[in-house]
Amino acid sequence: MSGKRRTTSEERALFEQVVKEARPRLPKPPPDMPPKIRAVPRNSNAKGEGGLDGGTAAKLKRGLLEPEARLDLHGYTEDAAHLALTRFLTSARRRGFRLVLVVTGKGSTQGDDAPFTMGYGRRGVLKAAVPRWLKEAALASLIAATMAAHRKHGGAGALYIYLRKPPRAEGLPR
Repeated sequence: MSGKRRTTSEERALFEQVVKEARPRLPKPPPDMPPKIRAVPRNSNAKGEGGLDGGTAAKLKRGLLEPEARLDLHGYTEDAAHLALTRFLTSARRRGFRLVLVVTGKGSTQGDDAPFTMGYGRRGVLKAAVPRWLKEAALASLIAATMAAHRKHGGAGALYIYLRKPPRAEGLPR
């Protein structure tokens, strides 16, 4: 047994006839593709990570970065807290801080143990108000991103605020 079979003259003639008659197939039209969806830029404060690079965001999520300054709003009235937050963030930016922590508290999660709710029945007034204040033009221009704090820094009752770099002075190297 030689292992390979030899083609006969009849087979060769048949092959040559088939090759002569063969015509190239026309290419199929491409399938209908859905229109391309363009990525929409995310508001840096919408989810909280838009102004951060991936490494910084990951370190924040794991609580590996220490805030350079903290503001605890426990005990503040809503108006006093708004003023304190504005002053705190402008001061932190002026001092060149990048990461600050604002503690709002979670608000009461227990039953109605407060003697007077004034008909509002709301809990966690500052927790709800601070993100709203951070979107105001005066503060939003200072902020690169916000994110819920890691458990060791206050968890759901606190926010990391990552500040934008301050503008550099004219004529000074970076």
